Amino acid sequence: MDCYTANWNPLGDSAFYRKYELYSMDWDLKEELRDCLVAAAPYGGPIALLRNPGRKEKPASARPVLEIYSASGVPLASLLVSTLPALRLGAGQGSASRGQLPEPPSPLQWKSGPMVSLGWSAEEELLCVQEDGVVLVYGLHGDFRRHFSMGNEVLQNRVLDARIFHTEFGSGVAILTGAHRFTLSANVGDLKLRRMPEVPGLQSAPSCWTTMCQDRVAHILLAVGPDLYLLDHAACSAVTPPGLAPGVSSFLQMAVSFTYRHLALFTDTGYIWMGTASLKEKLCEFNCNIRAPPKQMVWCSRPRSKERAVVVAWERRLMVVGDAPEGIQFVLDEDSYLVPELDGVRIFSRSTHEFLHEVPVASEEIFKIASMAPGALLLEAQKEYEKESQKADEYLREIQELGQLPQAVQQCIEAAGHEHWPDMQKSLLRAASFGKCFLDRFPPDSFVRMCQDLRVLNAIRDYHIGIPLTYSQYKQLTIQVLLDRLVLRRLYPLAIQICEYLRLPEVQGVSRILAHWACYKVQQKDVSDEDVARAINQKLGDTPGVSYSDIAARAYGCGRTELAIKLLEYEPRSGEQVPLLLKMKRSKLALSKAIESGDTDLVFTVLLHLKNELNRGDFFMTLRNQPMALSLYRQFCKHQELETLKDLYNQDDNHQELGSFHVRASYAAEERIEGRVAALQTAADAFYKAKNEFAAKATEDQMRLLRLQRRLEDELGGRFLDLSVHDTVTTLILSGQNKRAEQLARDFRIPDKRLWWLKLTALADLEDWEELEKFSKSKKSPIGYLPFVEICMKQHNKYEAKKYASRVGPEQKVKALLLVGDVAQAADVAIEHRNEAEMSLVLSHCTGATDGATADKIQRARAQVQKK
Repeated sequence: MDCYTANWNPLGDSAFYRKYELYSMDWDLKEELRDCLVAAAPYGGPIALLRNPGRKEKPASARPVLEIYSASGVPLASLLVSTLPALRLGAGQGSASRGQLPEPPSPLQWKSGPMVSLGWSAEEELLCVQEDGVVLVYGLHGDFRRHFSMGNEVLQNRVLDARIFHTEFGSGVAILTGAHRFTLSANVGDLKLRRMPEVPGLQSAPSCWTTMCQDRVAHILLAVGPDLYLLDHAACSAVTPPGLAPGVSSFLQMAVSFTYRHLALFTDTGYIWMGTASLKEKLCEFNCNIRAPPKQMVWCSRPRSKERAVVVAWERRLMVVGDAPEGIQFVLDEDSYLVPELDGVRIFSRSTHEFLHEVPVASEEIFKIASMAPGALLLEAQKEYEKESQKADEYLREIQELGQLPQAVQQCIEAAGHEHWPDMQKSLLRAASFGKCFLDRFPPDSFVRMCQDLRVLNAIRDYHIGIPLTYSQYKQLTIQVLLDRLVLRRLYPLAIQICEYLRLPEVQGVSRILAHWACYKVQQKDVSDEDVARAINQKLGDTPGVSYSDIAARAYGCGRTELAIKLLEYEPRSGEQVPLLLKMKRSKLALSKAIESGDTDLVFTVLLHLKNELNRGDFFMTLRNQPMALSLYRQFCKHQELETLKDLYNQDDNHQELGSFHVRASYAAEERIEGRVAALQTAADAFYKAKNEFAAKATEDQMRLLRLQRRLEDELGGRFLDLSVHDTVTTLILSGQNKRAEQLARDFRIPDKRLWWLKLTALADLEDWEELEKFSKSKKSPIGYLPFVEICMKQHNKYEAKKYASRVGPEQKVKALLLVGDVAQAADVAIEHRNEAEMSLVLSHCTGATDGATADKIQRARAQVQKK
């Protein structure tokens, strides 16, 4: 245990810091880091190196211009010198220009301007800021993504310096121009440029500056001589750090903590002031007795720790300072670069990659010399148990007597998470497992979860993977983001193994990773479309959550249209197939897929697309080969495009439907009687061509009726147009034009029964009872006389109804008498007819008070009929 703490260095009385090696770097750099622009992503991210254009030129064969490595030094991408045309802003491109460039070849030459700064976004995209204000965005493997400009002002004044920073909104870029003005965008994913206020009296570049994020707003803090200025979107404010040592004439370096909560300032007097980022509170001040400006200064703090420390690096010296009289000093054997992390600092050079951090509380309590913490005693007890020593029982009893065994187990579990080396992790977890055996109700979740997390962390820390996440970083990053980063590195097998090991839901885990793998697979242009499609289908099958249409869209984006079509054959949802087929200009295939789906809305979508894409003739010919589509399009035209519907019927020589179309058009579009008759004549001609003589004759009769109705309106006044033949006859009778009505009935061959009904109804509505009686006696009624009784009773005229009741035939006599209320006579007729049904009908109309005798008579008659 004493040996284990040999690399612990105390900072004051309350904290220890340790530095251990993550990797031995084998990247075989040909240049010193000081000669390169360096950018390293946080959370164990990749490292980008670009030869500094300000340095003396090296031979072209010395090394590639830009290289990307994993944190372990494994090469990920190299961009070599080639001939890429210069990037220029056109006259129409302003501050929000984000048009995409064509993807350049892998070799790259910076012809559009020298590179000023590099940085990584939160999505691990490399942002390359050029002197002309253009920012190139590259993927982890050197693939060009996009570019955007920081505005015309930056283009005109050039870029002096730049910073890439991270906020809760995304990754931002801050630019210092040659005019000593700042331009900032807080989120490059949604580019909104902000020109910061001018700093009064600023005639040269500030001695140092940085970006900060306060209250969800990005600010810039800069130093001009002994003065500090804070820029926000509205104003420039002079600020003064509280408690700053006197005699400061310049600030040489400044650093903001990983969470933007604390600020450190390095002055020309050799003092380092540390306080809150709001500059309202001083934490401490340290005199490092070195006045030379440091190469780098970063914060080194642990989440939820009360200790605050800053790491300062010079050429061959590294110092950790905080609220303590003495700092911690390390000798740097070679040029190094610092990468601030959530819980420490990564330090890499040409040969090594190390991690410096504050020793966590759990580890400190267990491993510090002469510790009597419960976790330390439990670890010793487990070691003695493996030696089969009785001391194990003594240590265990001591812990149990103090009632601290649950705390001891938890300390060992927590300390295991913060250990980098698997052997020490296993030792601590064995101690925790040993202690759990003596507890009745210790929940196993924390132990199991830690074992799972450490297995994942050890897998990704492997040299060939090169993601040296700590436990705190892993929890902050989340497993989903870690899987995304493995996918970004194309480590699909490892990502799938992690998903299966952690038993993540398939849609969030394996399915999503397989979909990313398939999208990468379609970019392999050296493999045939058939082989790629087959390999993807064999691997994915019917995996839930995988959309073949998304993979096909990626294939189409890569210029592999035929591959996209093959992949769409595996997509079970037509609603996902059709839009992409339309985008690929395969409209006829899209129509076939839409028809197969049976989704009419989808078919209509394709039809409207085809209509806009093809000329009229080709569109109609396409429809003729698809009967279902043609039928649906006709339905659409009936409601939206009548002229197109007529053209369809004409092209198909469909005279029957064409005739029906003209009949509808005669009423829908024509208001003048002449136009309506002309349209009907066209319809009649079409019906004759269709050999539908009934429809043709009916149309001609309608034309005759319209002409007659116009003549009646001219001669009699009133409204006759658009009435049916029956309504026209009724209107004439109501107008007293009986002869004209009879003539109209003869002209249009209205049957006598229908005419008698029409006249009977009309005369009853007029209450012309005298004319009705004359009409009933004009000849024998073809409809009988019961309708006369019913109509009169409907008009509440019983007197007139009785006249006709006596004339009703025997078979309807009983019903007529009951209608006029003569129950007694109806009973006599029913008894006379010996009809049991009629007797029952009369009996149902008898009331107990007035028709008792009649009811008795019917009952007796029914009994006699039933006996016989």
